[in-house]
Amino acid sequence: MKARLVRYADLVPCRTAFIDTRTPGSTEKENFTIIGAGVSESADQYVHITERHGFNIGAARQPFGCVNSQHSHDTAEVFVVHSGHWRLPFGPNKEDGAIDIGPGDVASVPIHMFRGFEKLDEGVGFLFTVLGKDDPGKVTWAPAVFEAAADHGLKLAKGGRLIDTSQGDYVLQDVELADATGDDIAASLKTPPMEKLRECVVAAEAMVALPTSPLARDGVEEAPIITPTETNDGFPAGPIAGWWPHGFNLRRLTMASGAYIPLHARSEVEVIFVHQGTLEISWQGGAIMMGAGDTLSVPVGLPHAFRNTASVDLVAFVVRGGDAPAMPNFTD
Repeated sequence: MKARLVRYADLVPCRTAFIDTRTPGSTEKENFTIIGAGVSESADQYVHITERHGFNIGAARQPFGCVNSQHSHDTAEVFVVHSGHWRLPFGPNKEDGAIDIGPGDVASVPIHMFRGFEKLDEGVGFLFTVLGKDDPGKVTWAPAVFEAAADHGLKLAKGGRLIDTSQGDYVLQDVELADATGDDIAASLKTPPMEKLRECVVAAEAMVALPTSPLARDGVEEAPIITPTETNDGFPAGPIAGWWPHGFNLRRLTMASGAYIPLHARSEVEVIFVHQGTLEISWQGGAIMMGAGDTLSVPVGLPHAFRNTASVDLVAFVVRGGDAPAMPNFTD
């Protein structure tokens, strides 16, 4: 179980994960791959947990003003704001509008459209991210990103590996460089109307617990955030269902001080990210205490219990594998 726990303090960042790593305004961003290899283009990217989950878990940490350049994904990209205020601009040149999100908010950006993200306020902020599928493919960068990166010696090899041409290693390794994104491809990655994109965001204060959740009890609430379809544990679709595939559910678990969820097992993979407070997870023969920013992957079929042992409320986000998770199996 300790090998399945990634503490915030132990996260290993990569400062050279993407092609825009030297572009002014983007040099200070840190990329993390917590579960799965993600979409990093750098051989220096450290992967904390390599076991296949059906989705990838990552994170980004950026200071005020730092920008992650405009790009598109082939699978779902979900942002959970742990700290800071952020802007998600849309379109290849940020011309199609933007949505701002803050602590506790969640945004799921549709596939095949350009998006970026930038830190709006002072201090360092942290985004927890979920990418669809075991292999989320490679990033498609907006044409202007390639042009800016080339000015600083960075290019992509075919297949998505970052090459530093200023060092000449692309000549030594005789690699074939990828072509920049063409205008025809960029034009095909159209931004949906803003009213549709606003359906892809749930603010923290708008998250509503489902009273009939099998986890609900005194001091415990479970709120749906991303539910692609009606589930086998009683959750209706929404509030984010998406017209593109997700392959996972996202929920918010809140527990008052002293609240307890007895031993239960899941039929699908379960990943827990603590947003605030502390959470004790116990099983026969052991227990782990999680704090804010920590991530844990719970083995399928392991009976485990949750308890909030602190004097403040716990808020955690839970990713459950599959579109329609099963009922938990309570064992005590």
